[in-house]
Amino acid sequence: MNNSESETSSEVKEVYEALSNVLDPEVGVNIVDLGLVYEVLCEKERIAVTLTLTSAGCPMGDQIVEEATQAVEAVAKGAAVNVELVWEPFWRPDMMSDEAKKKLGW
Repeated sequence: MNNSESETSSEVKEVYEALSNVLDPEVGVNIVDLGLVYEVLCEKERIAVTLTLTSAGCPMGDQIVEEATQAVEAVAKGAAVNVELVWEPFWRPDMMSDEAKKKLGW
């Protein structure tokens, strides 16, 4: 692995760590453990995050996207941040981490 791949890998990890501080307020579990974060792409001047919600009718959707954006901006080191909300693939409970399943009693 070359240095740029190593840096990208550590940057992606840092973004996931930042996103793990964003809670879905309805269930009290972070969006990473819920399986809502589909992709994190770190490029030189841009960080792109693709995420979803547990349902299209989630009343907290705007808040979650805003908090995710703020969390990534806090670690972006000047890179532009784009958080995109997608609906495909649809979220399923089996996307949750074991920790989230245990916390929610699944």
